[in-house]
Amino acid sequence: MTTPSSGKQVSPEDRQKYDQVFMQVVMSVQQQAQASRPPQPGNLAAMFHREQVTEALQGCAMLIAGWNAGRVDAAGVSRTSRALKALGEAEWAGRVEGLVNIDEDGKEAGEA
Repeated sequence: MTTPSSGKQVSPEDRQKYDQVFMQVVMSVQQQAQASRPPQPGNLAAMFHREQVTEALQGCAMLIAGWNAGRVDAAGVSRTSRALKALGEAEWAGRVEGLVNIDEDGKEAGEA
């Protein structure tokens, strides 16, 4: 059973229509997170960076699982966005946040 806070329901028609866009954003975010580097040298920076990359990747997994269940997972959006911002990837965080509106106003995620 899903609760309103679990995310936004997406119709099967919209899922089919926007599947390629959704998955492209998620795959690009995964690649961006994995390609990022710690902002400064040192063990503490490297540890923080690894934790944030892991958070971003786990958030992406939540997004994919939610999408497969017919919704844009709110917790996945939040987790991924927060991790990307911590990695200095605010633009990508904005794209993830835009996934909530993927089926609205004809505007696709990632559009400027």
